Amino acid sequence: MTAEDLKLNKSIGPAWIAKYNSKSISADDALKIVKSGDKIIVQPGCSAPLQLIRSLVKRKDDLRDVEIYHILIVGDLPYVLPGMEKHFKHKAFFIGGNTRKAVNEGRAEFIPIFLSDVTLLFKKGIITPDVALIHVSTPDEHGFCSYGIDVGNIKTPAEKSKIIIAQVNKEMPRGLGNSFIHINKINYIVEHNEPLMELPQVDPNATKEVLDVYDNIGKNVSELIEDGSTLQMGIGAIPDSVLKYLKNKNDLGIHTEMFSDGIIDLVEEGIVTGEKKTLHPGKIIAGFVLGTKRSYDFIDNNPVFEFHPQEYVNDPFVIAQNDKMVAINSAIEIDLTGQVCSDSIGTKFYSGIGGQVDFIRGSAHSNGGKPIISLPSTTKDGKLTRIVPTLKPGAGVVTSRGDVHFVVTEYGTAQLFGKTVQERAISLIEISHPNFRDELTQYAKEIYKI
Repeated sequence: MTAEDLKLNKSIGPAWIAKYNSKSISADDALKIVKSGDKIIVQPGCSAPLQLIRSLVKRKDDLRDVEIYHILIVGDLPYVLPGMEKHFKHKAFFIGGNTRKAVNEGRAEFIPIFLSDVTLLFKKGIITPDVALIHVSTPDEHGFCSYGIDVGNIKTPAEKSKIIIAQVNKEMPRGLGNSFIHINKINYIVEHNEPLMELPQVDPNATKEVLDVYDNIGKNVSELIEDGSTLQMGIGAIPDSVLKYLKNKNDLGIHTEMFSDGIIDLVEEGIVTGEKKTLHPGKIIAGFVLGTKRSYDFIDNNPVFEFHPQEYVNDPFVIAQNDKMVAINSAIEIDLTGQVCSDSIGTKFYSGIGGQVDFIRGSAHSNGGKPIISLPSTTKDGKLTRIVPTLKPGAGVVTSRGDVHFVVTEYGTAQLFGKTVQERAISLIEISHPNFRDELTQYAKEIYKI
């Protein structure tokens, strides 16, 4: 049933239809409910309710000290621009390119937190939102709307909010699983159809040399993946490169915080079947999608996919129930003892903790699991090594040296688990870029006496 159908059935049909129509309102009128000092949770990723955000920002002169919470949102964010800080204060659980400058200039703030704990902040009442801005599909015949392409980061916080304002959009797919909200729980409904934001995977500016590096990393990671493994992988060049080398694998499964277009071919070709999974066999378990319309169309009403809140998907104790769980995560730099920095460049905050530690620890406790940190051996220009003697001053340790098992670069794989500091240094130097091996070796000789 579409929004157009509802307008034609104001006096007939289920009782929820009348409620739907009574709650329908313009975005500008709905956002009048926001007051100075309110806390707002916004559905993130590619599913941000853009029409609601536009109307909120239009009211800036009426508002002061409004706190806005979310993880990464794709696209422009007008409430973090210079001059907005008296009206809106964004508090980021994960930093994107559109919020990085604001965070590092103090116009926005960063909350370091495991992704599995973000939604628990709301579930436990540590953060109590006044308003939730959500973006959902049109209701089904029973009055349920799907949170669509981002369930994991919004369902729990939204349903702990005092007021829920929903942008209802026929372009939002109907993702299945623990992914629905009933019309009865929504306070204001704003009908507005527009294409969802997309996040293509191919970097148009990547050189052949950079692409070759990622290709070699993907090949090396794929060699660690056995038939029947269950995978977690994020977004970007490394996961896409890994996926290219999985065409000869069998009966792979997916349990991941998020996915993108890359897994679709593997599902269609019968490589990802989930038949060997020990938890949710036959199902792809995820929290959200960052991709393009191809992904959105593929998940629509597709029973292979189950979306769940992030406190479930990213729970290490849940993750560990998948046998042969393989977690593939990236890093900004890693030192010779195995400490991983993936959220900052020195004192400058860059991204966030995200789900890396959740899945590294979950896969480490899986029967046959493999936690993997993968990264190019140097920066893109080749001028700096990313396997370093010590992390930059002020850099954050996201994954501790005690959590690290496998490290993969384009030059091979280092297995660090159970190894001494000296053994770790030797193994990491072996997969570093040849241009930097001498200086790394010299440091390791002086400090670790290798």
